[in-house]
Amino acid sequence: MRLNGRTAVVTGAGRGLGEAIALRLAEEGAAVVVNDLDAATAQGTADEIAGRGGRAVACPGSVTEEAFVRELMAHALEAFGSLDVLVNNAGITRDKLLRDMSAEDWDAVLNLNLRATFLCCKYATPTMVSKGWGRVINMSSRAHLGNKGQVNYSASKAGVIGLTRSLSLELGKFGVTANCIAPGIIATPGVTSLPHYDRLVERVAPTLPIPRLGRPEDVAGVAAFLASDDAEYITGETIHVSGGRYG
Repeated sequence: MRLNGRTAVVTGAGRGLGEAIALRLAEEGAAVVVNDLDAATAQGTADEIAGRGGRAVACPGSVTEEAFVRELMAHALEAFGSLDVLVNNAGITRDKLLRDMSAEDWDAVLNLNLRATFLCCKYATPTMVSKGWGRVINMSSRAHLGNKGQVNYSASKAGVIGLTRSLSLELGKFGVTANCIAPGIIATPGVTSLPHYDRLVERVAPTLPIPRLGRPEDVAGVAAFLASDDAEYITGETIHVSGGRYG
């Protein structure tokens, strides 16, 4: 129960990595504000936490909208009287080669993956600073190193790392840390439902130093660590959860 008495806001928590992170933080004792664009999945995660004996509320909406982000952070304070941990997990891909990528494809990915991270950090951290304790955990990706067909996604995830490093320099003296998690290929429902998933397992997994695809729980465990007092002297870092895959 390393997070007993803490309140966490997790974006994109209706499914996949966000859901696993929300469940793990609740297991560690945190009260969780579950955000997702899909109201039904957000409520589903909140209900799952409650069913396991934890505390959670759903707050669906788009974190690309500044007014909603202000409401989201205010809702955490209203519901639980605190705001201690922020996990910026919401994100999308629109994969195409550069020659086929539209400006709309670029803007949509940068808007959610990077701009929304900025907005959530902007409106969550003042409360953390005022308390002298806080944890910002931003989801990057191994794709920050570059992926063919992902100039928009790779740029957004590299941007998240730059934002996080800068934030760590601004907030460290106030007891607030800011770190990134960069997952590799994780077997979320979105990945396991891909038509080429079996080929992915057969061809990619054996090439990894740890020869399997990641599990959502692998990422959630790192998030729980970074959110805890155990990580109080770690800030500005990017932790790759990729089974050793960097290239």
